[in-house]
Amino acid sequence: MKQLIPTAFALGLAALLAPAAQGQFGSGIVYDPTQSAHAITQISHEEQSISNQMQQIENGQQIFTNTVKIASTALQTYNQIVQQYNLYHEMMVAPQMLYGRFLSPQADLMMTQQLANHYGNGSGSSWVNASNTGTAAASSIQLASLPPLTATIPTASVATYAGQQQLAAQGATVDLGDSVAATELQTIGTIKANQAARQADITALENATNSTDATQQSEMAVLQRINRALLLQLRTMQDANQINANAALQQMVVQKQQQDAMKSAFRDSAGYQSYYNANITTTSSGAANLLTQSY
Repeated sequence: MKQLIPTAFALGLAALLAPAAQGQFGSGIVYDPTQSAHAITQISHEEQSISNQMQQIENGQQIFTNTVKIASTALQTYNQIVQQYNLYHEMMVAPQMLYGRFLSPQADLMMTQQLANHYGNGSGSSWVNASNTGTAAASSIQLASLPPLTATIPTASVATYAGQQQLAAQGATVDLGDSVAATELQTIGTIKANQAARQADITALENATNSTDATQQSEMAVLQRINRALLLQLRTMQDANQINANAALQQMVVQKQQQDAMKSAFRDSAGYQSYYNANITTTSSGAANLLTQSY
């Protein structure tokens, strides 16, 4: 296109100069410099206009190319969004289609059965009620056990201070064991009392998961059900940790009882020599002297 511009310019100039040359050589036409300059200016303007049009065409081609690229990118993005939407929809509907028919009811925590009050102290019904509701656990433990002492064991009547300590340690083991047992009974009873509300939450969560309602199949609804399931799992783990903590306390009481027995045996062994020298030796030597004198 750029090669055509000089050619057109040369042709125009030749056309203008041709009549002038004829006029100079007897044709009757006289060369007009003003018209020739005006024609040259027009040719120059046409050349600039053609150049501008070429530039506009090139710009238009670039814009068209960019538009095609933008359209291709938008189409690709749209296809990806459609694929993601189909995947999300399939994942949300999948539990109803794939797992709904495999669900089976689970057994709840069984309530402790009421026992007969054969001995007339009401310990059976009170303990069972505490294990199912968590109320009055401490008094239920006492009713099911030997009655509590109205006062401490009279340790002053024990001859030695070591004996008093051993008796007090055993009494403390009994008190600690009752406390741990009451705490564990209350924990289990409270868990059973709350299981109806928790089971209702699980049932509502299950129904929402298997629902075909469009509002329950949105991404936000699915995320909310996941969060709720995690919260239920955390609460269940918290209950299990409470039971484990009570079991650990019970084991500590048993360990204390074993340690007290071992300490008492060591103390008795350590004091045996002094007790033997102070009591048995004098008695045996006196008996030996009596036998010697009798003969």
